[in-house]
Amino acid sequence: MKNRTTAIILTVVSVLLCGCPGIGLCIFGALAVSGTPFTTTINGYSTTQPLPIAYGIGGLCAAVIMVAIPIVVGVVTLRKKKETVEAGVATPDEPLPPAS
Repeated sequence: MKNRTTAIILTVVSVLLCGCPGIGLCIFGALAVSGTPFTTTINGYSTTQPLPIAYGIGGLCAAVIMVAIPIVVGVVTLRKKKETVEAGVATPDEPLPPAS
């Protein structure tokens, strides 16, 4: 990517939109897998029960994907690309050959 500022903005936006919710989902998934009970109160009636483990495993898998997205975006947008020199095309650093 030629514009470094755009690459940094894309990385920060992907961290805010995917990375932070992914970490929150990871915490939620870990609590669900560990069997931590939660309390729900509806109209004055309270129940305490753990979440199904499948919810926790699904949350952890989704969290891994969501945390991986900003890492991939950062690597792809912020890496230094090698400049390719095509045959017969002079680069701006090289002097032009004399005309014959």
